[in-house]
Amino acid sequence: MSKFEVPEVDYTRYSNRQLAAVPLAVLAVALVVLAGWYVMFGTPVSLGTDFTGGTELTVQTDTPRGEIDQAFEAEVLSTQQVRDPTSNNPTYVVTFGPETNGSTLNQQANNNLEPACSNPEDCEIVLSRQTVSPAFASGAQDTAILGLFVAFAGMSLLAFGLFRTFVPSAAIVISAFSDIVVPLAVMNLVGIELSLGTVAALLMLVGYSVDSDILLNNHILRRSGGFYESTKRAMDTGVTMTVTSMSAMAVMAVTATLFGIELMASIGLVLVLGLATDLMNTYMLNLSLLRWYELGEVTPE
Repeated sequence: MSKFEVPEVDYTRYSNRQLAAVPLAVLAVALVVLAGWYVMFGTPVSLGTDFTGGTELTVQTDTPRGEIDQAFEAEVLSTQQVRDPTSNNPTYVVTFGPETNGSTLNQQANNNLEPACSNPEDCEIVLSRQTVSPAFASGAQDTAILGLFVAFAGMSLLAFGLFRTFVPSAAIVISAFSDIVVPLAVMNLVGIELSLGTVAALLMLVGYSVDSDILLNNHILRRSGGFYESTKRAMDTGVTMTVTSMSAMAVMAVTATLFGIELMASIGLVLVLGLATDLMNTYMLNLSLLRWYELGEVTPE
């Protein structure tokens, strides 16, 4: 069985400022994207139906995808084709905004869309309907924000409780903050909306970030050996762990995309983005702060 070998990085070639420059620049760009999104759309991230309210219809129809929107009087926010493993007929998820009536949309779909079967009398067009009220969506949004805040605050308290010194603890907090902000910005750019599923992915990223950063800090600050020797030991475990998780999430994202499971594909992509960001932040930003704390300013060789 082949073993994943973590390459040894010659950190002596780079100063602390050079190591920190790239992750800080990426973080700055991400914050600019989120700020721009807030100015243009009123929220720093695009919100899904879970947080805005609205109706989703799952329909099977032979009507061409480009003509499905015309079957409804209400504005269609999105039309997503999905694969139904139980049927070979074309299946779509049609999403509407909060100011819509689910029963009316159901009736319009039955009246205006062509059935996707040879016998229309025995064929259902609307397979399912999910409606989220604006009041419920607002409550879900508040709960999600509170959950992220509590998770981040708990992670910060854990970091300061474990190391009880400012720089190592602050390095963990800054890295975790970037691990969340960067994926949020990329979600805006690639069209992934914030939903309960993607919030769960962000909460998972907080746990991944704390795990990898504490692993690095613990090897450097509490175990025997020189700084770079301890760094290599931490990387052997941490990089292997993170790359393995990234591979699993990438497979999940690709598989979900092939089967048209949009939520799982979004969760997988968010986790891949967040874990890649975590690698950068842990072994560049966090490491530069730890090296400055332990060794002071370093002149590149």
